[in-house]
Amino acid sequence: MNMTTLKHNTLRRTTSTGCAWLCRIVMVVIMLFIGYGASAQSLKRGSIRKVTSGVLIDKPDSIEQARLDSLANIPDELKKISEKQAKRLADSLSRIARQKERARELGRLDENGNIIPREPWFADSMSLSKVCLTSAVLPGYGQIYNKQYWKLPILYGTIGTSVGLWAYFGSEYRPLKRQYDELLLNGMSRTEELDDVQSRMIRANTKKQIFMLTAAASYIYFLGDAALSYATNDVSDVKKATTLSLICPGAGQFYNESYWKVPIVIGGMGSMIYVIDWNNRGYKRFKNAYSLLSDYEKNPDKYPGGSADEFGGRYSATFLKNLRDSYRRNRDLSILLTAAVYVFQAVDAHVDAHLKDFDVSDNLTVDLQPMVDYQYTQLNEANPVFGFNFNLTF
Repeated sequence: MNMTTLKHNTLRRTTSTGCAWLCRIVMVVIMLFIGYGASAQSLKRGSIRKVTSGVLIDKPDSIEQARLDSLANIPDELKKISEKQAKRLADSLSRIARQKERARELGRLDENGNIIPREPWFADSMSLSKVCLTSAVLPGYGQIYNKQYWKLPILYGTIGTSVGLWAYFGSEYRPLKRQYDELLLNGMSRTEELDDVQSRMIRANTKKQIFMLTAAASYIYFLGDAALSYATNDVSDVKKATTLSLICPGAGQFYNESYWKVPIVIGGMGSMIYVIDWNNRGYKRFKNAYSLLSDYEKNPDKYPGGSADEFGGRYSATFLKNLRDSYRRNRDLSILLTAAVYVFQAVDAHVDAHLKDFDVSDNLTVDLQPMVDYQYTQLNEANPVFGFNFNLTF
């Protein structure tokens, strides 16, 4: 074989090899174009297509990977927010269902199942506090709101009768009080006329106060009845107990079934009110005596029979002034203590209602046992340590 033939064969093999590689490249390009058209739909935005070991793999780019990581690492707070939103939605649906059920009972549901709206003053969703505040201004509103119309004649009959009798005996008491004061100013000693006027004045004043207390008790009772009969929305026992205790001291404790606290609260409030009245009467008494004695010292000619105060000038003006200031100070302090007792009983009713359903386990044990332990030193010597082992299970 000559050199020309050898070069020709080598060139032919090289050409054939080059053609083969060229065909392969062309086939690969064609297959890529064909494959791209078929798999374009499966290629997602934000992903990178990569061939690894002959396998085509879609991998997310940096932006897509960051998004996936952020979704995978959602904090627990966001999950709790979602749970709260779901619970809020469930509560809202439950409230709407209760409102529709109440509207159906009252005949205010149309053919499509929608609630027929009422006036704002009688809205179905009015809160307990608004109902009580409105009832405080307009007695009987709570009974109207709760559809208990039969209680209205009792309410207005009791309050109206009590107020009328209070006004009647008040008009009888005032002229007797003026007559009694005039007799005292004229220096009249204890006579049958003075005693008769005084006894009739005391009887009229007692009846006036009894009917005034009856009207106040009726007002408070029906205000508490409006709160107790409230059933439009689900109201917790805590809110009802607190509201009742604010309306009438001791009512919250009675609602919580803590009956032993009721006489303590009522007794405490009654005692403080009595102390206030006692000090207020003493203040008025010595204030009047001090005024008469001071006027007598300034104008003695005006009182030819001597000082017109009830003590007949036996005490000095300074002494009467000190007694007047002492009774006034005690009265003001009693008012502050009464307010403190009122707030305390409301807080007690609120806390007691919270603890009413507090679950305390029956397995409440206290175990105290002697204990011996050993403390090892650097020389591996064991020194005994004596003590006690205390265990509390609740």
